[in-house]
Amino acid sequence: MEGETGVDVKAVTSWNTDEILALYRSAGWWHDGEDDPAEIPGIIRGSLVFIVALDRGSGRAVGMGRGISDGVSDAYIQDLVVLPGYRGRGIGKAILRSILAACRERGIGWIALIAEGGTGDFYRGLGFGVEEGDLPMMYQGGGEDAHR
Repeated sequence: MEGETGVDVKAVTSWNTDEILALYRSAGWWHDGEDDPAEIPGIIRGSLVFIVALDRGSGRAVGMGRGISDGVSDAYIQDLVVLPGYRGRGIGKAILRSILAACRERGIGWIALIAEGGTGDFYRGLGFGVEEGDLPMMYQGGGEDAHR
């Protein structure tokens, strides 16, 4: 996908680990000692679709996002990030639209995400809305599994 953003957006099945790691770190999602960069190739391969935004001048990844899914009925948008110096150009929208298109091409109509604080307007503007009565949750450890 090409536009006036100065980047090209495309689906990939592999990419330079250091570039993807830099994107994760720019969002504060990847920390030394906690996360293993060797997992990045598997994250890319294991995604239904992995999109990168490439700066036309340097060819480097300046944004990414992925859709994770069973490939049949449901999908989740995960890890959408654009480097700070590239934000405000529509790159995030182009990445998200590419992920949505890949899901719809497979007949997947139930597509969800958990938006970070302050990003709700971005996602609402692209067709997402809050499902009343639903409560996004994340496993924190403990519970019944802690006693097994």
